[in-house]
Amino acid sequence: MAQRDTDNLVDELVDYDPLGSDPALQAALERAQAQAWLPGLQQHARTVGSTEFAQWASQANRHTPQLQQWDARGRRIDQVEFHPAWHRVLAHYRSQQLIDMPFSGESSADGLRGRWSAWAAGFYLHGQAEAGSLCPATMTTAAIPVLRKEPALWAQIERGITSTRHDERDAPLAEKTALWVGMGMTEKQGGSDVRSNTTVAYPMNESGHGGRGAAYRLQGHKWFYSVPTADAHLVVARMADGPGDAGALHAPLACFWVPRWRPDGTRNIVLVQRLKDKVGNRSNASSEVVFDDAYGVLVGEEGRGIATIMEMATITRLCCVLGSSALLRQATAQALWSTRHRQAFGAALVEQPLMQSVLADLALESEAALLLAMQLAQAFEDSSVPDKPAAQAWQRIMTPAAKFWVCKRAITCSAEAMEVLGGNGYIESSALARLYRETPVNSIWEGSGNVMCLDVLKALQRSPDQRDALWNALQTMAADDVPVQQALQRLQRQWHTFEHDAWAQQAQARQWVQQLVLVTQAGLMRQYADSTRADAFVASRLSADCSMGVIGASPLAKAQIAAILGASLHLQE
Repeated sequence: MAQRDTDNLVDELVDYDPLGSDPALQAALERAQAQAWLPGLQQHARTVGSTEFAQWASQANRHTPQLQQWDARGRRIDQVEFHPAWHRVLAHYRSQQLIDMPFSGESSADGLRGRWSAWAAGFYLHGQAEAGSLCPATMTTAAIPVLRKEPALWAQIERGITSTRHDERDAPLAEKTALWVGMGMTEKQGGSDVRSNTTVAYPMNESGHGGRGAAYRLQGHKWFYSVPTADAHLVVARMADGPGDAGALHAPLACFWVPRWRPDGTRNIVLVQRLKDKVGNRSNASSEVVFDDAYGVLVGEEGRGIATIMEMATITRLCCVLGSSALLRQATAQALWSTRHRQAFGAALVEQPLMQSVLADLALESEAALLLAMQLAQAFEDSSVPDKPAAQAWQRIMTPAAKFWVCKRAITCSAEAMEVLGGNGYIESSALARLYRETPVNSIWEGSGNVMCLDVLKALQRSPDQRDALWNALQTMAADDVPVQQALQRLQRQWHTFEHDAWAQQAQARQWVQQLVLVTQAGLMRQYADSTRADAFVASRLSADCSMGVIGASPLAKAQIAAILGASLHLQE
């Protein structure tokens, strides 16, 4: 039977400009004065929006990494084989100078304003096309502030870390033209509770601990060791005094640089037990490893392992917010594109009133997530300047809050966007299916929702100056908006109640942090979106009759919906 041509089928959105079609992102870059970075970002956007890049992303996720533990003669090699598309994706990311862009020339007084926002935009654009590769990218960028505090080590690796030429070879550090960095914290018995770690580091120097840069041998395991083929990992372990140290499992935690190859050119004894069979993030390899006297060097101060690795984790949390915002944006763009071109019940889907409500809700969620993510990125840049408590408050308090809420919403919204495409969205060859499977990892990685909410409470309690600076910033944003003002006052009243009831504070932390983020997003929408979209966000997120659990149930007027959809995706048809 001959196959007939069928109309009313909509291919996925490719060969488009994800920067040029995103007015909110363009406006955020302009506010950040990131014009110097714009030509590179425009070229980056055209590449990641292309059919070729979409094919690479599909191939890298369809042909998942494979672990080869032994060579043909039985020697342990623990190599991970990737499809060539994975390396093409990584090579493109590196070529855009995104690895060290946030730190490039930060001591210079001119010409580099907006570098964090430009990096965030590049990360966000890349994440819309292929998210798994953002794992090694995130950890390598986040490791830079930690590693730069180790002058001897940094002198050896700076060129490889900041290189724009990807090097896929598995070889000693000195032979590589580019380096990737991972991190190892999570263990079976502890999960997010890093203080329960049992991996132990013994000094190689018989006289005992030798201070920063001293060599150690590590014994123990890591339950999640992402990117096992990274050229080195930052690993948290306990600092034992020696092999006979009876208190080793209670010794202070420290941070160690654990390279894949030892300085003498032999492979380090980090034994990959298996690759994780994950729900999503399938293009990227995550593993379980055992350290069998693995070589490592002390990074940071003795006994300050948590503080050292948390400097890295703060940036990775921002990356989770950006990555989830990217997935949310791509899901929304694909849904808008499909409904514009698919007919149902006698009209284009985008013209159906209930579908319009769903699409408008997705668009509002996406824009608010982007505004918050870009606000945080700029705060990371501004917080490096002394006496900027507001920027430090955004960085310290709002980053875990945003990670909690934006990452949660990306899961819900990607599922809704997949439903917009119906059965076509539910097959594995669909980009929407990959987005949907990808979204949960950002909620789980670097601390689950409960951990993030408790971290917000801790930051508010420990830093009253930052807390007051945040209240003042939110008050300024909400100055002319009665519903936002009222919501902010409710938040503050509840916080004062919490101060006298520790149990209620923890038990209600999720609800309170959710409202904190919604008030913040409402203020940002009021500042940076037009009045129609800001009004719609406030009405649909802060009013008494809003229904946050159901996309498309927001009380939006017909004119509001039309304005939201008209501003959401600017494409030449």
